[in-house]
Formats: sequence, C-alpha cells, structure tokens
Amino acid sequence: MSTQQTMRDKFYTVVAGDTLTAIAARFHTTMKQLQIWNNIPDPNTIKVGQRLVVGKTPVGEPEPAAPSLVPFPGADWFKTLPPPDSPIIQNMGFRLVDEDCGAPYGFSGPGSRWNEKHRKAYALWQESLGFSGPEADGWPGRRSWDALRVPTPTPEQWGSD
Repeated sequence: MSTQQTMRDKFYTVVAGDTLTAIAARFHTTMKQLQIWNNIPDPNTIKVGQRLVVGKTPVGEPEPAAPSLVPFPGADWFKTLPPPDSPIIQNMGFRLVDEDCGAPYGFSGPGSRWNEKHRKAYALWQESLGFSGPEADGWPGRRSWDALRVPTPTPEQWGSD
C-alpha cells in the first residue's frame, strides 16, 4: 500500500506587472520552486496570461484563500496633510521594490509614511506601465494601483496581536 498522497496543482495566471519573485512571495513558495514546477529556465521571462503552478494541495483538503489586496484608497488619500502613515504605504513600497522600481528608497527601504521617495518610486512604476507626462507624476491612480497588487497588511503590521 502506498503512503504517497495525491496532490492537486494550484494555478495562478500572470497579469501585467507580475514578477516571478512577487508571485513566489504571494503564494509562500520560492522563485526556484516556481521555475521547477513550470519548467521556466529564465526567471526574468514570464508572460501576461501565462498559467503557472504556484502550489500543491493534497486532494480532499480545502485550498487556502488567495491573499487579499488593498483596494485603491483614492488619489486624495495620498495627498492628505499630514501625509498618510500606514502599513499600506509600506506594502506598496515593498511591491515597488519587487517590481524593480525601488531605487529612490536607497538603502533605507520603504517606510510607512508617504513621502517624496515613495512618489519617485511610484513614478518609475507608472513609467514601467507605459504612462508618461502627467500620468507618470508619482501620484497613484486606480489603474496603476490595481496593476501593482498591494497585499493587505497583516494584523501584526497594524500593531495588533
């Protein structure tokens, strides 16, 4: 009698702005494991619409829910005074770093308070999406925010136990 359990693949479809690193983080695996499961020789080459195996679930067990994303908080939220200080801002910054738009943060990395470094990093993101001129001014808009796929902060990030 075999003790091996039958496994079912869990899939994800690549969207604009995704990187293998970010997908691996989102599904709690490694970039190397995604390369193995999906026969991807170059981790820098994935295509929009590509269907990837992102996990294995034993047959008969429920699949865990996909991580939730922060809905666009509105353009005015970023321009309030004082500037917003929120784990949403920090998670946005982590996603910008994942997307190779984090140079403005330097060695300090993204903080939780909106500032000029965040605006410059976000402008790089907008440019990477093909926006230009006033559409790439670093102030988040709905389309660019939705494409960035900012994960909802954990209770620990909000300071809850």
